[in-house]
Amino acid sequence: MNGRPTLVLASGSPRRLALLAQAGLEPDALMPAEIDETPERGELPRRLALRLAKEKAQVAQTRREASGEFPGAYLIAADTVVAVGRRILPKPEIAEEAADCLRLLSGRAHRVYSGVAVVTAKGALRSRLVETRVRFKRLSREDIEAYLASGEWRGKAGGYAIQGFAGTFVVKLVGSYTNVVGLPLAETVALLAGEGYPVRYSWTNPA
Repeated sequence: MNGRPTLVLASGSPRRLALLAQAGLEPDALMPAEIDETPERGELPRRLALRLAKEKAQVAQTRREASGEFPGAYLIAADTVVAVGRRILPKPEIAEEAADCLRLLSGRAHRVYSGVAVVTAKGALRSRLVETRVRFKRLSREDIEAYLASGEWRGKAGGYAIQGFAGTFVVKLVGSYTNVVGLPLAETVALLAGEGYPVRYSWTNPA
């Protein structure tokens, strides 16, 4: 124990780690939770994001308990979904899929949903859903081809990473920017603080 409770992140995402670091939160362990992210029949984007975050939290918490490691730890899990209307966009692994996403997003608004789930030191599950509206400029063929060549899109919800080159595509954003990156900081910190985690510990106790 470093003068604060143990914190576990149910993800290996460098983006989420960087965002937590921005808030002064450094996980003591990473426990990526691999789950089936396929939407259920007729499932809406909002429900999907929240369900996946909760499932990741539960899977990671079960692993933590089975290992006997980090008793009394707080655990954070999250999942981000990009949607145009009810249509849920994939997290592309091939360029053709990413190109389809970019063509769909070109010149129009879309929504980014992140579910955040926190398992408390007593094992209770708390969650929040955050929504951000984003509008892209109209993308030229050159925009799309160059972005595909960058490789930044791989594995990203909606086929883009707003903190990278795709930030140049955004003409309007309403809501949380960090939500679009992958972890809404204000809501995550509020969840932790509401359950007694000392979210400002590193602010007043610098290393």
